Amino acid sequence: MTDSSDRDARHKNRMARKKAVVDEKNAAADTARGVLLVNTGNGKGKSSAGFGLVARALGHGMKVGVVQFIKGRSDTGEEAFFRRQPQVQWHVMGDGFTWETQDRARDVASAEAAWAVAQQLLTDPAIGLVVLDELNIALKYGYLEVNAVVADLRARPVDQHVVVTGRAAPPELVAAADTVTEMGLTKHAFAAGIQAMAGMEF
Repeated sequence: MTDSSDRDARHKNRMARKKAVVDEKNAAADTARGVLLVNTGNGKGKSSAGFGLVARALGHGMKVGVVQFIKGRSDTGEEAFFRRQPQVQWHVMGDGFTWETQDRARDVASAEAAWAVAQQLLTDPAIGLVVLDELNIALKYGYLEVNAVVADLRARPVDQHVVVTGRAAPPELVAAADTVTEMGLTKHAFAAGIQAMAGMEF
């Protein structure tokens, strides 16, 4: 047997073993319900990943609700695009970065107002996906009570999916989530003095 044939045979055997494992896992996944995803960590892409799921949900004809905590700007590319979609409700509810506002009472009031909007989405079975962008930051600073938030998330319609983004996801939320992704920071252009630019950062 030539080296190429031997390599091909090893590859085929390896893929056959892998297929058996994947098939077994697929057969064991017999529950269909909404899931709670948490995108956290210091790396870039947490919100972007959530908005990617908005596109995916829309492709399947689902209605989507987005509530942005903390963030206050309304000139982002994702908002400009998704607001054109009739199936999307988009709510920018923050006053800007906490180091800019420097006003805890104001930030708490904004977070509470945003959560009131989120609660409406979380009780609507017609909404297939809810994205709670930067909710983790509001929880980190204690603007909202984490156990009350988790209770509302658990009480949502059974088929509704939720994505929560932001650094420093609290342990209570991590424990309640079905999928948690920790996005790590290896390198970021901003650290090299490159400005945040339209289409990449907002």
